[in-house]
Amino acid sequence: MEIINITSKNELLENLAKNKNNYVLIYKAGSEQSECAYTNLKATEDIDGIKVFGVNVAEVRDVHTYYFVTSAPTLLHFEGDKMIKPLKGCDKPDFYKSLFQNSLFVVENNNSEKPQKRVTVYSTPSCSWCTRLKNYFDQHKIKYRDIDVSKDTKAAEEMVKKSGQQGVPQTDISGQIIVGFDKPKIDRLLGIKN
Repeated sequence: MEIINITSKNELLENLAKNKNNYVLIYKAGSEQSECAYTNLKATEDIDGIKVFGVNVAEVRDVHTYYFVTSAPTLLHFEGDKMIKPLKGCDKPDFYKSLFQNSLFVVENNNSEKPQKRVTVYSTPSCSWCTRLKNYFDQHKIKYRDIDVSKDTKAAEEMVKKSGQQGVPQTDISGQIIVGFDKPKIDRLLGIKN
């Protein structure tokens, strides 16, 4: 993945207008967390339709203030020039790859009648109900982001914060949390007809 370094807010705005799906990494060169995010983003495979721009706050001072970013690294997701959401900190290359693929799917479906809701599954490799849930999504061609909470403590804490529970599987469907494999509720939220 090539990260295109930006030197000013105006240059960034011009580039954002040219593409549908953009990410901007606001980082501070020399910072351990920023270097981690920069390296892990570069390690993802090139995915067509995604542009990643880099803004080093040590050199470019007008971008992070324009978007009210107060910590580095922060990855900003844009649809065109409209910011969707910020993601703080450093994540693994697989997380970034999944994020890019999921955002492409959502953007591509914007022209269809009903776009799929964002789906995130919190799971562990040893959980049989997690496997059943993911197989169910695969069977119904539901795109989802799978987070292994046995390896990602930050995500595990986020999951417990959202639901108040530690058990898996847990599914976040556009902000609605489902603990366990509650098929009727999943079907209702995603419009699955059996």
